[in-house]
Amino acid sequence: MSSSLRRLVPILCLSVPLFSGAAVVRVELTERTDLGTSGYEQLTGRLHFEIDPVLPQNAVIADVGLAPLNAAGRVTFHSDLRILRPKDAARANGTVWFEIPNRGGRASLSDWITQNGFTVVNLGWEFDVPAGPDKLRLETPRARQPDGRPLTGVVRAIFTPDKRKETQPLTDLADYPAVNPTGPDSQLLVRTRAAYPGGEVVPRHLWQLEKDLIRLSGGFEPGRTYEVAYLSEGPPIAGLGYAAIRDAVAWLKHGADSPVPVRHALAFGSSQCGRFLRDFLYLGFNTDEAGRAALDGIIAHVAGAGRLVLNERWSTPRALAGYQTASYPFADSAQPDPVSGHTEGILDNPRVRHAPKVFAINMAAEYWGAGRVAALTHSDPAGRRDIELPANVRSYFFACTSHGPSSFPPTAQTDGAPLANPVNANSAVIALRLALHRWVAGKAEPPPSVHPRFADGTLVPASQIRFPAVPGLTSPAAATAGGRVRNPQWSDGAGAGTELPLLVPQVDADGNDLGGIRMPDIAVPLGTGTGWVFRPAAYGSPGDFYLLRGAWVPLAATKADRLATRDSRPSLEERYASRSDFLRRIEAAVRDLIDRGFLLPDDLEPQLKQAGERWDWIQRGR
Repeated sequence: MSSSLRRLVPILCLSVPLFSGAAVVRVELTERTDLGTSGYEQLTGRLHFEIDPVLPQNAVIADVGLAPLNAAGRVTFHSDLRILRPKDAARANGTVWFEIPNRGGRASLSDWITQNGFTVVNLGWEFDVPAGPDKLRLETPRARQPDGRPLTGVVRAIFTPDKRKETQPLTDLADYPAVNPTGPDSQLLVRTRAAYPGGEVVPRHLWQLEKDLIRLSGGFEPGRTYEVAYLSEGPPIAGLGYAAIRDAVAWLKHGADSPVPVRHALAFGSSQCGRFLRDFLYLGFNTDEAGRAALDGIIAHVAGAGRLVLNERWSTPRALAGYQTASYPFADSAQPDPVSGHTEGILDNPRVRHAPKVFAINMAAEYWGAGRVAALTHSDPAGRRDIELPANVRSYFFACTSHGPSSFPPTAQTDGAPLANPVNANSAVIALRLALHRWVAGKAEPPPSVHPRFADGTLVPASQIRFPAVPGLTSPAAATAGGRVRNPQWSDGAGAGTELPLLVPQVDADGNDLGGIRMPDIAVPLGTGTGWVFRPAAYGSPGDFYLLRGAWVPLAATKADRLATRDSRPSLEERYASRSDFLRRIEAAVRDLIDRGFLLPDDLEPQLKQAGERWDWIQRGR
């Protein structure tokens, strides 16, 4: 944004809570920026919080009882704030979207936001985001022993390099400086399988810690997974990030100094942030200090059955997490766990007093990869039967999709690797966001849940996948999901380390997923899309998945082409009479998705245009 569009406003400081149960005690709005010709403006600043550590809604925060207190006996912290709102208050529709920042990032101002008059809020919830002008960060106190001495403990980071190199940045541990780097707590393990703990100890004389780097003599080997551990001190009270979101919602809804009128508060979190929202609900943070509901609706996007490893000592929320995401409970309703003997759910446990309306949106990658085991959100913990979802929950699975779509034309990671997966469900996600708003506002029911099920054979153990002969892809039937993560809310860890069942969508004769919402690319296929892909041989460990990525293998243009590559899938000329025939079928598929509420009427022309471009690209021989 150019400086000519900026208008500074005076800092607004309110040091006294203006409503009962307030945790926002001071507001700083330091800048107002006109957002071009959108009719929107951006407010930036900071929220200051104070919470009572004894209240049940706050006592669940790990180490909050070891936080320094102010004169009033409260824990203080602050967060970076960003609000996008209509300049004309009459255009605001009374609904705010809390876009949970992914690793400190900021949400963009999309057309569907401005056309509908939504307000957008970003708030820092994460302590380990590097400071910067475009980053949103939480500044949190550090836990200490009752006598004031620092707490010490072992911190860990896991990484899998794609190429040989002698140094590796330890970005996940940037907020944890080493205490006595050469001491007995410092250890480096190496293992051949990323999904499982343990490994061989690397001799101590071969590696060194150098501030935020680790150096290994001879270099780290591609495809091997390394786990470094060392002693640090001063753990941040990371769970305050949940309180920050809760109390910011309460401020906007009920505060006399709220800068926007709010009837409904919705939240969207993708990947790391979707896992944040699942944990936010599980820990009971949707009830504010005054006992009121905070968020009215939530979309946990591409989170699978994972939750964020945040509310515990030595948290590393910025980490990719790899397979370390899923702990019992997995589903929203309480399910008996045959491993631990516990019975509870994300929305069905004693901490939860206000359950919002919830959409769980997952791609194929969340069923297949990174230990996110999305099927356990709609099956029992043993992975043997379907379960009914609560009335306030919908679950949507998009077939043949990666964690995030690649651009088009797609490219391969390296020579000999399959193309990245460009099947794109983003337009459908926007349609579902509007559907959640209508549901929360009492205007319309959302589309019914769509996900694979045991009952109709569309959900199966990975070992039963019937994957066809597709050039460049081998069957993933031998894949495993790794083990459960420890749940810190249970002293026994709730079965930590127990092997997770890997339940995945069964596929059709093309290798495309059954049991899900099929975007036009898959409903009228030009190729096979997967939510998994094996690591390229050049990257090492070719028997392991490359986390959160997918593959796409276009169909052969002619029968002769497919026979030459022993491709079992009928070619384009065997499926479609002509380009016009293909586009007629695409139009029918798009209209079906519009009728079912998974696309908007305005999506018809862009979807037809995209389909034609992809047809032409394949026919040109790529």
